[in-house]
Amino acid sequence: MMRLVPILAAALATATPLAAETPMGAEAFDAYTRGKTLFYGSGGQAYGVERYLDNRRVVWSFLDGKCKYGLWYEAEGEICFVYEDRPDPQCWTFTKGPDGLIAQFETETRVTRLYEAREGTDEMICHGPDTGV
Repeated sequence: MMRLVPILAAALATATPLAAETPMGAEAFDAYTRGKTLFYGSGGQAYGVERYLDNRRVVWSFLDGKCKYGLWYEAEGEICFVYEDRPDPQCWTFTKGPDGLIAQFETETRVTRLYEAREGTDEMICHGPDTGV
């Protein structure tokens, strides 16, 4: 048994560790998303959809027909979004998983992790401004 310990230690020392996914920078994120409409899920449930346009512009919806227009930029290794109704940046780290993007948003009170559920071939539904009677 004592002979096995040095052999195991040597094997572990020379093994290649699993590399942690490196967050996507602006160029990789833009190349992956531009021109696409991606549906996101969380915990097995639909979460929202985002359309990625030219010039880093986006349209986001929580799948309720209300769309928010905004733009994204890179800051300190994160992809940050600002929207017409929320000018404070919402910053995420995006990594490429085996089935698409994985997005992680961290605040002081919670961690939100989204995954790319599918790329949409159908149009995003955005209703116009509320109209009353």
